[in-house]
Amino acid sequence: MADFVPTTVNRTAVRDLAVPIASVTSFNTLVQSVIDDNPFGCVGYTTKGGETVDGVVRNREHYTAKVNFLDGEGKRVGTVSLQSPTIAAFNANAAEVMDNAALAAAMGGEAVRNGPGETYYAQLKCHDPSGDDYYVTFTRKTVRLSSYQDEAIRGKVETWADTVGTLE
Repeated sequence: MADFVPTTVNRTAVRDLAVPIASVTSFNTLVQSVIDDNPFGCVGYTTKGGETVDGVVRNREHYTAKVNFLDGEGKRVGTVSLQSPTIAAFNANAAEVMDNAALAAAMGGEAVRNGPGETYYAQLKCHDPSGDDYYVTFTRKTVRLSSYQDEAIRGKVETWADTVGTLE
């Protein structure tokens, strides 16, 4: 029977945020700034198929809106959770639930957005000049660096994160 033989050492590092990122707008601004400003010095490359890929790209993302339904006494009588693939869909889906009178009647209460319960997730794929690919994943409460081999990569990400007030 053949054994699995490790070929590389991939690491993961997580920074827990003292205060969750306040809004989907600030979250998107942060993620987009990494793509636009490329603070880690990532480089573009060409795939074997000839496709040109930027040094930093969105790999995957999803956003979850939460809407509670409250009765006349303020008691929660129902809840809706909507996971959406983009921020535009997140906003549109939440607005649709908030404005849906038939749903509110069926739930037996008034729709109220649960902002603190909402979640945001965006994973960026970064291509290091060394040729290694790694991932920086943002949520409202953490920043995760994964699949990196060289500690210098962690150093670059950590140095950058230390300069961003919302990532303390």
